[in-house]
Amino acid sequence: MIALVVSDADEHMTKTVEHTQADFSSVRTGRAAPALVEHLRVDYYGTETELRQLAGFSVPEARLLVISPYDKGALGSIEKAIQSSDLGITPSNDGTVIRLTFPIPTEERRKELVKVVKHKAEEGRVAVRNQRRAARQELEGLQKDGELSSDELERVEKDLDRITQEHVAAIDKLLAHKEQELLEI
Repeated sequence: MIALVVSDADEHMTKTVEHTQADFSSVRTGRAAPALVEHLRVDYYGTETELRQLAGFSVPEARLLVISPYDKGALGSIEKAIQSSDLGITPSNDGTVIRLTFPIPTEERRKELVKVVKHKAEEGRVAVRNQRRAARQELEGLQKDGELSSDELERVEKDLDRITQEHVAAIDKLLAHKEQELLEI
């Protein structure tokens, strides 16, 4: 039962780190990346569909993203979805593909984006710590029920703290990488 609580907490923390990484990939760095648009919802013949199901993506240059729809009839809907998104980029449509040219962000904008990324990282750290707290409460419940001695509880809590620190360090590493990516010109 103890191992189950710890492994469950570890699994939830790992998912939190993955979610934080996905959040980071949605922050625009000035470089073209399919992750910025692949989750956009497009009105495709009356059905809300993710863009990644409707088109292929390629990045021929660092600041250019080319979206090639599988169905050329969806070009207008895709273009409309991109324009109404919060990307702030105007798509160019040549009748077969949509091109998105990403401008170089100003220094002020890059610093703003770093703040956004730091906030997302802090949310991830808080989520990891909340999972540690939930696991501790479960373990303390086991101790009250007599299934766990106080020495065992102390040992398992140290393991839990070590796992938590590893996951927080992973988030910090992701943050440092994203910050560097945002600040380079």
